[in-house]
Formats: sequence, C-alpha cells, structure tokens
Amino acid sequence: MALIEVKNLVKKYKISEKEHGILGYVKHLFCPKYKEQTAVNNISFNIEEGELVGYIGENGAGKSTTIKMLTGLLTPTSGEILVNGIIPNEKRIQNNKQIGAVFGQKTQLWWDLPVIESFRLIKKMYEIPDGEYRKNLKKFTEILDLEDLLEKQVKNLSLGQKMRCEIAATFLHNPKVVYLDEPTIGLDILVKENIRKFIKDINKEKNTTVILTTHDLKDIEEVCDRIILIDKGTIIFDGEKERFKNQYGKHIIAEFIVQNKNSNITVETNEEEFEVLEENEKNIKIKFNHDKLTVMDIVKSISNYCEILDMHIQEEGLEEILKEIYRGEVIND
Repeated sequence: MALIEVKNLVKKYKISEKEHGILGYVKHLFCPKYKEQTAVNNISFNIEEGELVGYIGENGAGKSTTIKMLTGLLTPTSGEILVNGIIPNEKRIQNNKQIGAVFGQKTQLWWDLPVIESFRLIKKMYEIPDGEYRKNLKKFTEILDLEDLLEKQVKNLSLGQKMRCEIAATFLHNPKVVYLDEPTIGLDILVKENIRKFIKDINKEKNTTVILTTHDLKDIEEVCDRIILIDKGTIIFDGEKERFKNQYGKHIIAEFIVQNKNSNITVETNEEEFEVLEENEKNIKIKFNHDKLTVMDIVKSISNYCEILDMHIQEEGLEEILKEIYRGEVIND
C-alpha cells in the first residue's frame, strides 16, 4: 500500500459576485450571489514511502490547495485521501503527529522565544524521546549550521537563518511525510544549497517522504526524482524527472565562442529550424530541436557566419521546458 493515496480528489470554492459601489454592496447583503470555482479537479496519484516528489504548476494551478487537503487543513469537496492509512481532515491530531510542513514564510517558531526554546516546545508537543531529540538536534545543528542561532530570539533572525531553523523544526520529530511549500523563497544561493542538501541527506538516512512545491525549479532539479505537474486543477504529467525531460524537453542549448564574424544570423539568412537566443561578436547562443537537427547541423550552419573557437552543449532546464508548456509550445502526447 502506498504511503499517500489520492483518488478522484476535488475541491471547489464559492466566490461571491457583487456589483461595484454602495448599491452593489447593499444588493449583495440582501440577495447574495455566488459562482463556483474548481481549484482541484478530479486528480489521483499515489506516493510511496521515501519518494522525493516535486509538485509544480503556475500560480493558481491548485498546488497549495492540494497540500492543504493532504495536511488536513482543508476538507475535500469530494474524493478520497489516505496518508499512512489516515484520512487527514477527519483525524487531524493523528495526522499531524506523522507529518511536517513548511508553508512559505509562515513560521511555526515562537516569535519572542530563543530558537532552542521553540525546539523544546516542539519536543513536548510531539512527545519526542530524549535520546532521539538530542540526536536530531545535534545532527541538524551541524548540517544546517545552527550553533550560533539557538540562543537568539526568532524575531532577531534573518530570513535565511529563520528558514534553516524552520526546516530543522519540521524534521525534528522524524515525520513520515514532509510538505514543503516554497521553502527557499527569497533566500540566497548558499542557504538554498544548504537546505537542498539537508533534505536529500534526511531522505536518504530516514526514508522520509518529501513533497516539494516551489517556483524555484532548481529545487526540483536538485532534490526531486519525480514530478507531478498540475495545470488548472488537473494533473497533466506524473512520472520520473528524466521522463519529463525526455517527453517535453525537445530542445538543446548550444553556446559558441566565435571570431571573425562576417554577418549576423538573421531571420532571412537562418534557413535552419533553430532560434538565436544571443548573438554578438564573440558569442552566439542557439536553441534547436534535437528531433530535427543534430549538433553537427548547427555547427555547419554557424560556420557560414564565423570561425568557431569553442562550444558548450546543454539540455534545456525545467524552467525553460515549463515556460514552453505554459505558452502552449509543447503538446502533451
């Protein structure tokens, strides 16, 4: 049995409709009108214990709504959810004891207390055994570099410092499932890398299941093995990260260092099926469809305009692929 089972899940909201101005307010007061909006539309998926899953989509796609139903914060309109055999919204206390969650910049730490006091309160709340608490605290302090932060009040921490403490607090009670909703938003590169490494290390050591929603697709690239892509409340892809790239990532980025250019690669002179992303006297960046052209085709074409000194080839990243999907440039086969 999968650790998380979601079947035909639907969440609908009623949104008030009223005319502008005082008259509209009065009309709505005595005769309210509502329209129904579907945030999550009949989705189903299973997640096994120990999986690292990236749950991604545009703003308003239904990501956070799904996570809130999985944590028990929201009750589904219809459908079924089981998290380790528990229906989250019916047994919230039981469910909360086996999960951890980070929701963007919403803190679970006590604002006026030193960080270590928040950790001690969490220990009591989750009834963490002394030995397990000390072991986890020592490990998390080392990995996340918390030594100088434990005695500071939460309100005096920087955003990056606070998020490192939030991550530690989330994993402190050894949850079976952790939901991370935008855990690295607004953080600098070094803090992001530290948090990504921590998540992967804990997953490897404790087999913790992690569901990560983020707009920073570097998080997905570095951490997750599986991607679930949701769009307008409906899942349009669910599978391994590499299969996602193979299915949607049809393009290659080729960067050339050049000299002795005789002309620019314009629409008129470009007879091949590629796009010039960047071009100057020393550098040319090309995007091309690897189903239609080979690297040698590109090299041959570029050689008509300049002398190639060096080149670098890379696959299209998740961010570029998603932009193409949202622009409608990629068709789901």
